[in-house]
Amino acid sequence: MDIDSALKKEKIKISLCTVLLLAILIAGMAASACMGAMDISTGDICRVIANKLFAAGFDIPGNVTAVVWNIRLPRILCAVFVGAGLAVAGVIFQGILQNPLADPYTLGISTGASFGASLAIILNILWGIYLPVPLCALVCALLTLASVISIASVSDGFKSSSLVIAGIIAGSVLSSGVSFIKMLAGENVSAVVFWIMGSLSAMGWSDVLMAAPVVIICTLLASVLALRLDIMALGEEAARSLGVNTAALRIVLLIIGSVMTAVCVCICGVIGFVGLIVPHLLRYMLTAKNRVLMPLSALFGAVLLLCADSAARILASGEIPVGVLTTLIGGPFFIFVFTRRERRGE
Repeated sequence: MDIDSALKKEKIKISLCTVLLLAILIAGMAASACMGAMDISTGDICRVIANKLFAAGFDIPGNVTAVVWNIRLPRILCAVFVGAGLAVAGVIFQGILQNPLADPYTLGISTGASFGASLAIILNILWGIYLPVPLCALVCALLTLASVISIASVSDGFKSSSLVIAGIIAGSVLSSGVSFIKMLAGENVSAVVFWIMGSLSAMGWSDVLMAAPVVIICTLLASVLALRLDIMALGEEAARSLGVNTAALRIVLLIIGSVMTAVCVCICGVIGFVGLIVPHLLRYMLTAKNRVLMPLSALFGAVLLLCADSAARILASGEIPVGVLTTLIGGPFFIFVFTRRERRGE
């Protein structure tokens, strides 16, 4: 097979995959909006949206409007944007660290957010000091990023290995801090544990308005820099010879990916394996080009988290935290894919 035919085949596969993911995402959003304790038809959902957005004047019961507009739609949109954000962040971190096993939590950003959220929860429970949990989680996540950058910058050239080591150091310290807060919480530890497990319950429009702009803007910025990230995969020396400032590019992408991860984590807690599995599978099945991987990963991540959240709502009488479900499913699945690749010598 010559190069032209191979490229043409790859483009066809990418186009088909994009259309398929878009179709699944739209169908999944419609199905998820219909699922729940109250049976609501797709037509009623469309009429509720038309009433809210265009003042269409359809006659819809108030309880149906409240359930669709205030409960289900914000949750669905949060699942879509958080899944997309974590998947794109996974592409970024795997690219800048040049490690296919890296994910958005490799540098300790999620642990920093968990520490901030746990601190806010325990201050509220034990001492009555109210601090917004998402805000504290976001601030601590960004402070963790600043610490990792500061530690890694001591190394000459700001190398990937330095970032990983700095992330391990920061994550270990903050993980100990979370454990200490759990000990202080005593019988109230369940509030801290439930947040850390990751859940999309009780999402509101404020969460959507926080996640959507950050994920969209960061994804666009990362896509602009994706070609340089592809060049950096050739190696430090080759990238510099082609005019790419690898240290500056690594810092900019690190900030973009970390901000996106921090916002996603501060909204719904720690949801694992989305940022690891999605880029890895797409790279394995379709292409290693980051400029293609980023939009595809956004779609795939949105579909994956939306499906996982829908399953978490219906599998048990009590809701399963979606972070637990993604880890339970994603861990064995990733092991299967990884061992299969090793057997093939890939």
